[in-house]
This record gives sequence, C-alpha cells and structure tokens, in this order.
Amino acid sequence: MVVFYVSGHGFGHATRDLEIIHAIVRRQPRARVVVRTSAPRRIFDAGGAGGIVRQEADVDTGVAQIDSLRLDEDDTARRAAIFYADFSDRVDTEAALLRSLGATVVVGDIPPLAHAAAAQAGVPSVAIGNFTWDWIYDAYPSFARLAPGVTDLIREAYSRATLALRLPLHGGFDAMPGVVRDVPLVARHAARSREETRRVLGLDRDAIVALASFGAYGLGLPYTTIGRSRRFSLLVTDRDEPVRSGMPSVESPTVHRADLTALAGRGFHYPDLVAAVDLVVSKPGYGIVSECIANGTALLYTSRGRFREQDVFIEEMPNVLRCRFISQEDLSAGCWEDAVDALLRQPPPRERPATNGADVAAQAILEISEFRVQT
Repeated sequence: MVVFYVSGHGFGHATRDLEIIHAIVRRQPRARVVVRTSAPRRIFDAGGAGGIVRQEADVDTGVAQIDSLRLDEDDTARRAAIFYADFSDRVDTEAALLRSLGATVVVGDIPPLAHAAAAQAGVPSVAIGNFTWDWIYDAYPSFARLAPGVTDLIREAYSRATLALRLPLHGGFDAMPGVVRDVPLVARHAARSREETRRVLGLDRDAIVALASFGAYGLGLPYTTIGRSRRFSLLVTDRDEPVRSGMPSVESPTVHRADLTALAGRGFHYPDLVAAVDLVVSKPGYGIVSECIANGTALLYTSRGRFREQDVFIEEMPNVLRCRFISQEDLSAGCWEDAVDALLRQPPPRERPATNGADVAAQAILEISEFRVQT
C-alpha cells in the first residue's frame, strides 16, 4: 500500500505525482495507491487514475494566491500559523490512518505532514519535489512574525523522511541531509501527434499558435486585443478561461477555445496541447516548464511575485528550453507580437535533459515498499 500526500498548491504537484503513480502501477499492477490531497479531483479523473483512491484532505497550506501572478505573503503566513498550531494532533490522526490502511511506504510532494505521520506510524517515507516549504517561507519577511516557530516544525518533519528524491530546478532540502538523491525531471509527454491534435482543435497546421497556460488560479487576458494579431493564433482552455454568465465568447479567427473535458473524452490531454503549439505563455512553474521541456515547446514567461522557486527557474531555464521574458504590463496589454517573434527566432538548447524521472522515482518507491513488506 503506497500512500501519497500531495500538495494542493497549483496543479504541478498532482500532475507529476500521477505520472509516478502510473509508473508504479506499470511495474506492480496489483499495487494499491491512496492519494490524500486537496488538489482538484478532475486532475485525477482526467489523468486516467482508475483504481487510485483519492481522499480529500488538507495536507499543507502552500502559498495564498490572489491570482496566477500575485500572492499574499501575510495571508500565506496566517494560514500556515493556523494549520501548524495543532500539527501534533494532525500527525496523530494521519499516523492512525496510515496504520489502518496498512501503508508500506508514504510519499510526500511535499507536505511535511507526510513524513511526521509516517515516522510516528513506523512507516518509511519518500519526499519528492523541486523545493521544500521552509525554503519558500524563509523568503517572506513577515513569515517568522506571523507564524512563529512554523519553519522549525516544518524542518523537523522533513528530517524524518527516509529518502528525498530531488527534482531538477530545485531549492531547499537542507532539512534532509544524507538522504537526498537527485532524479531526472518528472514530466508529462504528449500521446498524440502535433498534426492530429491541431486537426481536432481546428487549428491551421502551419499557423504559429500560442497556448495561454495560467492554471489553477486564472488570469484575465485581453482577448480582443490579442485577437487582432495576424502573426500568431492563441489557444485558451476552459480551465484557464472558463465560460462565465454573460461573458462573450473569446472565439475569433485567431483566438480558439479548447474544452479539456470534451478533449479528454476523445483521448486528448493537456500535454498534447503543449506539443501541438509553437509556444506556451505562462508563469515559470514546475508543471508547465517540465512539459515544455519534454515536448520541445518554447516558453514565453512573465513574473509571478515573490515565489522563491521563480529565481531558480529564471537562472536555469535558458539551459534546457527556448524561453523569453515578457513583462506583466505587456502581457496584460496584449503586446505580445514582438516577444513571440523574438522567442521563436531563438535556437533550441543543444541538449534536452532526461524526462524519465517518473520511472526512476517509481522504482525507488517500490524498492522501499517491498523492503518494508519483507521485513
């Protein structure tokens, strides 16, 4: 029995963990997997997670997002203070649950609760991620004042991990000395060809197409202005731009909407869209960056507030994919054309990093689980 604790912050934690779960099941078809998370159920439904038991649970607090590009540092600290005020009770509850489930290994991406509870239940635990929450929170000046002692609790919980699988583009992990193992990117790959996906979406096979990808928290974009461009077309999804009552359709000759639920029913998923376009317009986050790398798609990115992970991405992304910065001002004004042209003129990186991290992680997790069963 493998029990995953998955952060509900954004989509990237859940989507990469689904890749790992699929790799586990391919190796061990009889493996039982429980996922405790507040990440949306639709991610697991769309990801073909049949046989996986998803349990709704608040397993960490992440950061408080105003929208995709803005966060509230003080509210982030307040939420963490509330969550960790009764942390010992949460640990007791989760440890009892792990015992009742007969867990043989716990995987945390990357809630501290997972490792504290596993240790109390006498179960080995594996941390996986590209950052740790103490590292993120240390960057916020108000955090120690509004959430005193919380980062110490987080570090103590992380120190109980049996193994830490550290993904590329990383920061943190100081609380896990001696157990950190670097693994390749965990990334979703397209299953459909560029031509097939464009045909289903009604996109011209030779047009330059950009995919707007602002994920869990949304972002209003100036579709009327963007729609006037004759240099590229824009693809948006119902996830990023849901249809609201009274909202005019964004459809135009150069702006297209994709219904992800309908596409999933036909066997098409988000990585297929990433692979079918020429560039993605987004913020720098693990999920979308890893998918751009895996599918050879360029990235036009903007800033996302003081989220410490961003600095690592900005420094390292040019080594692994074509990318270019666009200011929030130009993004919100729809002034994209020059940035798109410049990005697509850039040569690709000489080498693409390995993206088989799901297989590597699955093997490590199963080895620990099987050792636990044997002992």
